[in-house]
Amino acid sequence: MPTQESRVKKSLLNARVNLVFYFLTLALSFFSRKIFLDTLGADFVGLTGTLQNLLGFLNLAELGIGSAIGYVLYKPLFEHDEGKINEIISVFGYLYRWIGIFILGAGVVLACFLPLIFPSTQFEMGIIYFAYFSFLASSLIGYFANYKQTLLGADQKNYVVTAYFQTASIVKTLIQMASAWYTGSYYLWVAIELTFGIIYSFILNWKINQVYPWLKSEVRLGKVLFKKYPEVMKYTRQLFVHQISSFVQFQTTPFFVYAFVSLQTVAYYGNYTIIIDKLTILMNTVLGSTSAGVGNLIAEGNKSKILDVFWEISTIRYIVAGILFFSLYVLMEPFVELWVGKEYILAHSVLILVLVKIYIQIIHGSIGQFLYGYGLFSDTWSPVAQTVIYLFAAILGGFFFGLNGIIFASILSFFLIMGVWKPYFLYKRGLHIPIWKYWSKNLCFNLINLVSIFFSLLLVRRIHFVIDSWKSWIIYSMLSTIIFVIINMSLMCLLNRHVKSLFRRFKITLK
Repeated sequence: MPTQESRVKKSLLNARVNLVFYFLTLALSFFSRKIFLDTLGADFVGLTGTLQNLLGFLNLAELGIGSAIGYVLYKPLFEHDEGKINEIISVFGYLYRWIGIFILGAGVVLACFLPLIFPSTQFEMGIIYFAYFSFLASSLIGYFANYKQTLLGADQKNYVVTAYFQTASIVKTLIQMASAWYTGSYYLWVAIELTFGIIYSFILNWKINQVYPWLKSEVRLGKVLFKKYPEVMKYTRQLFVHQISSFVQFQTTPFFVYAFVSLQTVAYYGNYTIIIDKLTILMNTVLGSTSAGVGNLIAEGNKSKILDVFWEISTIRYIVAGILFFSLYVLMEPFVELWVGKEYILAHSVLILVLVKIYIQIIHGSIGQFLYGYGLFSDTWSPVAQTVIYLFAAILGGFFFGLNGIIFASILSFFLIMGVWKPYFLYKRGLHIPIWKYWSKNLCFNLINLVSIFFSLLLVRRIHFVIDSWKSWIIYSMLSTIIFVIINMSLMCLLNRHVKSLFRRFKITLK
């Protein structure tokens, strides 16, 4: 068997490519949103966001097949079994084609109800339908043409997808900004969105054929080969239920905000979530780049090494979560004011709740990675419980407390399942060690972050810094973040042995 590439080196390559494009798209996304809000209006930005979330419900038909296929591909990729990989991708293409047909039909039916969904809006139904079907077409391209990109993810080569997708996205956004600035046309903005979805598909498939010249999947054979891989449907059924929870929360939040507050608040809250989403994407692409490596590591069966890597990844996540919470707490509101205007700043309580939500999502990310690596998807009751908790709490919270209640519902449901149940499930069924060992370290890391945030805020508030320009904001952000990092890393190095092993691992890898 050919020598396996270092898991860490692959992860670092993914991380480097992701970081480069992340910072490019980060700056562009904030500048472009300012342009779109000024030229197209907050209502149009809210409309497109609502339509995309509406279509997201149809993507529930994906059933988790992509994740199941990714898991099934780990072993043949490790063994370089090209024949088996071709068969699995053929099955994937066959299943995705039928899902695409179903989504197309369901999308046409759903379009009939758009006048009922948007009964009182300043936009004519022509632009609403044009945007809806353009977004629908862009979504269908992924099912009929882009399904092979799952192989890149399972093979720790997501940097290929990132490079081409983000390049196309940057060019698309620049052209949309120019069209909005010079024409203010809603139709042209949407047309550009669809056109670049098609262009990206052609470029991606061309690159996949270059990376895997031996890949000769045949969708027409998928129906026959499907019976050869029963594990695909087994994992798909389990993963489908697991995807419901995050899907429902992500897709229904804008509707709850629309229902209990206003369409304008969807756009205002979107200014906060676009910042959080960009940072979440960064975390997922950098920290998530280790997921395929985790699956490979677990296949080796070295329990001691698995546990060490688990806590090394968790340590990174706690450090990053602490930095993000503190930095966003002191910098988010000044940023929004400089970016789009003081009138777009929401209540301070909204900021705190959003930061608590992102914090607990980041620190529990390693739990999800290792559950996936072990193939532990059988607790299908837990996402159902999480969904029920969220919907019930969001309706009550939205009715009585508005936006704050809706965000709190998301925090509550996520914490009870991902923060309490999932660690227990992983330690009992995967790692096979007592759960108290997890909770003791979890408590220690959270206390370190809490103490770091407290003392950093004391120091930062003693610096009477006036933020009235981007230059002053950048200086303040660097100063405040450095203060937190020094305090936090000092405590982590003193109280967490995994920080030292992390430094050793990176030092060896980079030699």
